[in-house]
Amino acid sequence: MKFTSTLIKGKLIKRYKRFFVDIKANNSVLTAHCPNTGSMMGLLNEGNNVWISKSDDPKRKLKYTLEMIETQKKLVGVNTHRANRIVQHGLENKLLKEFKSVKKIKPEFKYSDDTRFDFLCDKNIIEVKNVTLIRDNKYAEFPDAVTTRGSKHLNKLTNSIKKGYIPYVLFLTQIQDINHFRIAKDIDKNYYQNYLLAKKSGVKFLAYRCFLSSKEIKIERKINIINE
Repeated sequence: MKFTSTLIKGKLIKRYKRFFVDIKANNSVLTAHCPNTGSMMGLLNEGNNVWISKSDDPKRKLKYTLEMIETQKKLVGVNTHRANRIVQHGLENKLLKEFKSVKKIKPEFKYSDDTRFDFLCDKNIIEVKNVTLIRDNKYAEFPDAVTTRGSKHLNKLTNSIKKGYIPYVLFLTQIQDINHFRIAKDIDKNYYQNYLLAKKSGVKFLAYRCFLSSKEIKIERKINIINE
């Protein structure tokens, strides 16, 4: 997935009201939209390098959007709105080896009245989870806060097996040069237990890391899921 224009580099000042970040760039203070409503644990230190995109849409109140933050000398993609576009690009360009032979890619699959999953690829359901948490400069982790919605998805994916689907959770790891992923069980014990139950029931789990630059973000390669 390529950005429509090269990103602007700046320094993080602060995030506030969840949706706003102040950034110093080109000797000015800019207010950008923060498209990540999560905790963004470990990413919001004042002075961190950040990259923002600029929109020329006259209807937008904020021209700038926060796209990437540098932490622990690694770029991290924080725009959750781009996650599915990155995965769709990966599916269409055969970057995910498990889905190279799929013939039909359907985004926003309505599974039931109260549940949509990100993709249906033939009989494969794919639920995408954007991963931005990195601790110890070694492990990418999910979630970065308690996620009741994530647990609901795991239960629904388990249920889908009875209906003939092959369910996957894809941890899209937008963290540069990371090689290992694990569930942050100290942050959400309930999600971890549901993860173990779903895995035992047949739900498949994948983690792929991304290549990130000021010009594009794309799926790079599969990484290890560490079970502890």
